[in-house]
This record gives sequence, structure tokens and C-alpha cells, in this order.
Amino acid sequence: MLRRLYRFLLIKVPVGFLVISLSWVLLYKVVPVRWTPLMLKRSIEHIDQKGYRNHRTWVDLEEISPVMVRAVIASEDGRFMEHHGIDFKELKKMWKEQKITGKKLRGCSTISQQVAKNCFTFCGHSWWRKGFETYYTLLIELLWSKERIMEVYLNVAETGKGVFGVEEAAMRNFDRHASKLTTHQAVSIACVLPNPLVRSPKTVSQRNRSKYSTTYKRTQQTVYPFNQNL
Repeated sequence: MLRRLYRFLLIKVPVGFLVISLSWVLLYKVVPVRWTPLMLKRSIEHIDQKGYRNHRTWVDLEEISPVMVRAVIASEDGRFMEHHGIDFKELKKMWKEQKITGKKLRGCSTISQQVAKNCFTFCGHSWWRKGFETYYTLLIELLWSKERIMEVYLNVAETGKGVFGVEEAAMRNFDRHASKLTTHQAVSIACVLPNPLVRSPKTVSQRNRSKYSTTYKRTQQTVYPFNQNL
């Protein structure tokens, strides 16, 4: 009996998890991601709020303005095309800053890590969640292209209360499709991503001028990393 239990825990459970996780990642490599654990979490959090629902509209990467891609790279992950999921240079810089200033460690999740967190975990704060996030980050970097990671990110990122993806953000805030966003509008959306439940693309340039100004300048200096004839 004990031997069967050990075999189940040490062999069948890990193998089962590996098969399920690989299948999940491979499925999301080719199909639109229309549901994520974070969306379910938000629905549960607002279950008592009448009329609440999650809004998301999937659009392919070629239907998103290149300036939107440049803006999120400038704002969230300047070395997106260089790292393999984890930006060790930024981590080293972060630890050095913390050692010098003594301030609380700031977040430095890459776009790949944010995709892994949003699509495959419930976005908690435990070390278990961080471990699963790292596992899925390395998996999508191995099995997906950078274009696919960016495409999924721009479609599942939380951009407001009950709002997910840049298409919904563009329509609700600027009454235009993501393919028609201006630099100002793309940067405004990118600037809310660190705290989408508090910030709004309509007012971020006035309320958080430093963040907006820095991101705007970086966006102008950022080169679109993919073939624009996707």
C-alpha cells in the first residue's frame, strides 16, 4: 500500500502534471486565449456586483498597431527580445538598487512572466505561484515564438476593471480599434498595466506625468521587433 502511494506521488503525479501542462501550453500556442485564471478570479471577486462581467476581444498581432507593441516593450520589458523569459540583468540591477537604498524590492517581471502568470496561475503572492510562473515562463519561451508571447500578452493583460486586452482598452477609452492607436493612446494604455484597477488610460498622462513622459520617449526610441508583414 505504501509502495503504491509513493509510486503515485513520485511518478504518476509529476508525469500527469507534465502531460497536462505541456498540452495546455501547446493548445494556447495555436488557439486564441479567451479565458484565463485571472479572469475567473476577477469574476469571483465581483460575484456580488450586479452587472459585472469580464470584457475581452481577441485580435491577432497584425491587427494591433505596431506602436502598441513598442509601447509595452518600452514600459514593461525593454529587453523582451534578448532574454529567454527571465531578465537576469534587470534582476541584478534590482538587487543592487535594493542593497544601496534599502527600499522594498520593485517588481521586474518580464512580459513572458506576466503571460505565464495570467494564463497559467491564479496570480497569488506565494512562492508556490512564483515557482509555477517560472516553470510556465520557461515553457512558453521554449515552445512559443516571441510574436506569440506578445500576441497573447496584448490580448489577456488586464487594462481596467473587467477589461482585458488592448482592443477592449482602445475601444472603451478612445473609441477606436487597437490597429488605429496613436502613440499617445498606446503609451497611455501601456502606462496603466502596472496598476490597471487604479489607473485609467484617459487620465494617466495628467496624473502620472513622469511615467507617461518616460514611456513616451522610450517608445519613440524602440524599434518594432517583428516583421510588419505578419
